[in-house]
Amino acid sequence: MTVTDIDILKTAIDWAKAEMFSAMFFTIFGLLFLIASVGFWHFGKTAMAKAYVIPLLVAGGLLVVIGVGLIISNQMRLAAFPGAFGADAAAFVAAEIDRAEQTIASYQNVVFKAIPVIIMICAALVLFLKSPVWQASVIVVVAMMAVIMLVDTNASVRLENYRDQLLLAETQK
Repeated sequence: MTVTDIDILKTAIDWAKAEMFSAMFFTIFGLLFLIASVGFWHFGKTAMAKAYVIPLLVAGGLLVVIGVGLIISNQMRLAAFPGAFGADAAAFVAAEIDRAEQTIASYQNVVFKAIPVIIMICAALVLFLKSPVWQASVIVVVAMMAVIMLVDTNASVRLENYRDQLLLAETQK
């Protein structure tokens, strides 16, 4: 392996570790949502306060599942990197660039287009829905979407940088 090969592998490993760290924030926010759900269940006295219990429980559970799933998938990817790179470095770089391009495209569609639309629709619905359960549900959806946007915006920038480093390494070969 050349110095460039080691740099490429190190870049891929560093990116996967950063993704695992980022995924922990989904898990942390999910746990905070679950704690808030228990708090509303235990201390909530009004109908509106009690209406937050189930939506926060569902959103918290989803965020924890997303976070844990991303951590596990990136651990598996991290473990596979050295073997895949060692088998065929050029194919590894090409596959990683392709995967990064596809993921960046999906971020553009989901995180930067669909999620803001969902947030706007939910924010408008708060004004028209009179049931505390529905109001709490759309408010929790806005909060969950904001968490997803926050974490995925950083992940998108990190992935673009990773892709750019891979492209640079590919052109230097």
